[in-house]
Amino acid sequence: MSNHQKRLSVPNSWPVERKTATFTVKAGAGPHGESGVPLLIVLRDVLGYADNRKEARYALNEDNVLINGTPVSDEERPVGMFDIMAFTERDEYYRVFPGEGGRLALTAIDGDAADSKLGKIVTKTNVSGGDVQLGLHDGQTLLVEDGDAYNGGDSIVVDNESNEVVAHFEYEEGALVTAVDGAHAGEIGTIEEIQVTPGSSQNNVLVSQDDGGFETVEEYIVVIDENFTGDDSSDEPESDGGDDE
Repeated sequence: MSNHQKRLSVPNSWPVERKTATFTVKAGAGPHGESGVPLLIVLRDVLGYADNRKEARYALNEDNVLINGTPVSDEERPVGMFDIMAFTERDEYYRVFPGEGGRLALTAIDGDAADSKLGKIVTKTNVSGGDVQLGLHDGQTLLVEDGDAYNGGDSIVVDNESNEVVAHFEYEEGALVTAVDGAHAGEIGTIEEIQVTPGSSQNNVLVSQDDGGFETVEEYIVVIDENFTGDDSSDEPESDGGDDE
């Protein structure tokens, strides 16, 4: 199987220039599905911490790059929405957050905020023993005892070390949310109304903001807390146009 991905056909969320070269690195198997961005692209094209795959591999072998608290050695490991990236040697920490046009961007955070990550509940399943298994947007699953407390569309904050739920935000009118895809990706507001659509069509969500608001589909909405509104997003460097070598 080829390790190359044509730039013109990469997902819109990938922060790469599409016409500077024919190919870029292909994401390996892992979380976030097709929307996951290879770690190499983040290290090279976004942060500029590596010029090529060889330099990225060397840096990763030092175990100084962590995603959600776990050292990563695979430069093709997918990185996606709300992942926490830690560069321990540099004492730098970032949250992956939606930017303009749905392109993934990095928001600098304090080290104390890097111990847990946000996840949107997309599935809820009863399992043997009476527990409930929650499935999150990035593919992570975890068991909870009080399943009745959680519903699809809610968000939870999960401790990276213990996998315990440390915060829970309900998907409801009045909740603080952000859009993670579509024309309003990266915008933050408060749910004004959830419009339930009969049949198989997606529900619409009306989001109010100080200067107006917007409407989008339920799938694009993620409940967040006020900590997400106080961080200053880092400037996204221009892609250097390199290939995957």
